[in-house]
Amino acid sequence: MIYVLISVICSVTVSVILKLAKKQGIQHLHLIVWNYPIAALATVLFLKPEAAAIPLSVLPWGLYLSLALLLPTIFLCIAYAIQYSGIVKTEIAQRLSLFIPLLAAFFIFHEAIGINKLVGIAIGIAAILCSIGWKKTGVIAKKGTWSYAVAVFLGMGVIDILFKKVALYRDVSYTYSMLLVFILAMIVAFGFLVYRVVVKKERIQYRAVIWGILLGLFNFGNILFYMKAHQALSSSPSIVFTGMNIGVILLGAVVGVGFFAERLTMLNRIGLVLAVISVLIIAYL
Repeated sequence: MIYVLISVICSVTVSVILKLAKKQGIQHLHLIVWNYPIAALATVLFLKPEAAAIPLSVLPWGLYLSLALLLPTIFLCIAYAIQYSGIVKTEIAQRLSLFIPLLAAFFIFHEAIGINKLVGIAIGIAAILCSIGWKKTGVIAKKGTWSYAVAVFLGMGVIDILFKKVALYRDVSYTYSMLLVFILAMIVAFGFLVYRVVVKKERIQYRAVIWGILLGLFNFGNILFYMKAHQALSSSPSIVFTGMNIGVILLGAVVGVGFFAERLTMLNRIGLVLAVISVLIIAYL
């Protein structure tokens, strides 16, 4: 379980870095672009992916490119969701995005899903609605800023589906596919930055490099230790699943409320409880 704990801490630390960097005046995009070179380098150093034994032309480039576009885009949505909705609500949106692949399996791929899973999904959707909420407390947020949290919920779910499809491609190792996706995402992210610098006349924020390296290290740490947890507890995947999702939701709540004074309405608190209940139902019933 130590791997699960470290993964949870890394995941929440990513949100903390995004929030602190913004307080230092770092633009989200200037920060996020440096995450991908670090992720690609760390994949080579720690996961040591084996090169493809088949021609590169037959690799699932459509999946890779879709992920390369979605990863930096949704990462930006996560950053804005944290800015406008807070760490607590954003972490709930990210964790409950697991319902998207479950619904896709049921409605698109016609896989059998028990009534208990459907109940868990329904409770999870209610948790999302309650946690996001439309009633604002404290500083009045811009109209429609809750939409970033919704985008995180939907986008992370689609990313999960695409990564699962990549995992099913047996002609090349999953870690090698991850490396290619990170490299492509890096190119896309730097393309976004070049557009902002050239067209929008933004100045490159060199301070963002240090923050971006930290972001990349903790983001990759989240992935690495989550994989190690599944390897160490290969006979109990539900424990890893539950520990990770509930751990991030609860630690995110402690950090958001305790350290950043995020204010939650009663409806938001109900959403937090429902999120935990939903994960437990999905994992164990």
